Amino acid sequence: MTNIQEVARAAGVSTATVSRYVAGQTIRNGEAVRRAIDELGYSPSVVARSLKSGQHLCIGVVVPDITNPFFAAIVKGIEREARANGLQVILGNSDEDPGQEEALLADLALRTDGIIMAPLSEHEHLPVRVNAAGIPVVFVDRDIDSGLDVDRVMVDNTSGVHQAVEHLVGLGHTRIAVISGPLRSTPGRDRHEAFLDAMAGHGLTVDDELVEVRDFRESGGYDAMSRLWRADPRPTAIFIANNLMTMGALKALRDLGVAIPSALSVVGFDDLPLAALLDPPLTVVDRPEFDQGAEAGHLLIERLKGDRESAPHRVVLPVQLIVRNSTAPPP
Repeated sequence: MTNIQEVARAAGVSTATVSRYVAGQTIRNGEAVRRAIDELGYSPSVVARSLKSGQHLCIGVVVPDITNPFFAAIVKGIEREARANGLQVILGNSDEDPGQEEALLADLALRTDGIIMAPLSEHEHLPVRVNAAGIPVVFVDRDIDSGLDVDRVMVDNTSGVHQAVEHLVGLGHTRIAVISGPLRSTPGRDRHEAFLDAMAGHGLTVDDELVEVRDFRESGGYDAMSRLWRADPRPTAIFIANNLMTMGALKALRDLGVAIPSALSVVGFDDLPLAALLDPPLTVVDRPEFDQGAEAGHLLIERLKGDRESAPHRVVLPVQLIVRNSTAPPP
């Protein structure tokens, strides 16, 4: 790798002159230094820059499950914004474990200039302490109930669920089951309450035997669907509150030999990379996950640039129902 001494020799200047140029100062031999940097492919050391500025030049990101394609897209959006501003991203996966999340936050608070996170629970207090220590925090997809005034980037969970229920009821379904995520989390609670509200809006009750609350994991979707299919009478349609549980439910239906949509209509929240290629293609509530991450990155970077006093932003991005072939009138 090219170092600063080689750039200085090529440009015929001192290393101190190169350092001033890299730091953004106007120098007399700026054009010669620029040509040398371009020709040699020199990249200033992030460590050296951070030591000089007193900043880490990194942002931390904590997600609950990096195997979930949704969070992978979120991180990709954050990284785009970070790179465009000369920042690196340190990613932490809490794996839905509160202890692991706490350890990650404690570590990142020492190594980064700001943190973007999707809290596991709405009843957390550690993000409050991190923010109080002067480290900007941005929530993405989830929130906490402490009243912490930080930027948030959410999606319209309620609208998405209502669109799904409207679609199924419009097809003639009245016995609709639901697999919800953990109610301690924002998306789990919001989508569960929206489902019950949408059903009530159509004068439909939801039997307890048609409700499963699980963990946003594929195994949870599989187990929940296996139990729901034993209900008597069986549901004619089901709404599933996230992509991984949808994958698990589809595997369970395959193992049970259940035909979709002739025996059961299926709608999932979150599109899947291969949803359109499934047999049948899956009806989903889609959301702009990459844009959600990019917006969170943008908000954090604005705070890091000095916008520490303005009122917190709460951005809610729209969602849309994509109707494919996994839904049909009830049998």
